[in-house]
Amino acid sequence: MSPRHSTVEAARTRERIVRAAVEDASRLGLEGLTVGSLARRLGMSKAGLVGPFGSREQLLAAALEQAGQVFRAAVTEPLEGLPPGPGRLEQLIDRWVDYLADCPFPGGCFVTAASSELDGRPGPLRDRLREIVTSWRRRLATEIAAAQAESPGRHRPPDEVATTLIGLSMALNQEIQLLEDPSAVPRAREAMRHAVGLAVGP
Repeated sequence: MSPRHSTVEAARTRERIVRAAVEDASRLGLEGLTVGSLARRLGMSKAGLVGPFGSREQLLAAALEQAGQVFRAAVTEPLEGLPPGPGRLEQLIDRWVDYLADCPFPGGCFVTAASSELDGRPGPLRDRLREIVTSWRRRLATEIAAAQAESPGRHRPPDEVATTLIGLSMALNQEIQLLEDPSAVPRAREAMRHAVGLAVGP
């Protein structure tokens, strides 16, 4: 096997492991994910599974990073060519709600679940999750401020509106995953639009 082919195969193996780890962690939690069960699922040895990452902790970190990338690819990256303002904020909300309604993770929003799991558990995973969540909150507040700048009148502080939107998204995730409520998606979409002052219909 040539060095280049070996490198490609190693990258594919790593991606396969991370993809399976994200799926399992979505259902079981990051701390509930075991090397043994994941290795059996993939038909690998424990050493072969952990080898590309160096440790179980680094494997979990890679799963967390992958989950964050999936969210960004679905929600924020498609908006990069649009000018800031109410139109982009509306599309962001729609993409966010669509992501939750048709979530790529079996257990629902990965970051929401990980936040509940890790909020009281200090360590590198919690630190990285905090960075991901903080970055998202900053991005959301920036989008809200840009939309407010184009709309006359008084507005609530962008950070406060961002907190409202995040709370609504967490409620939507619960209503979809736990309550299996088919009316949750349109209700949450309207509530989020209303929270930022966008038109919500007649």
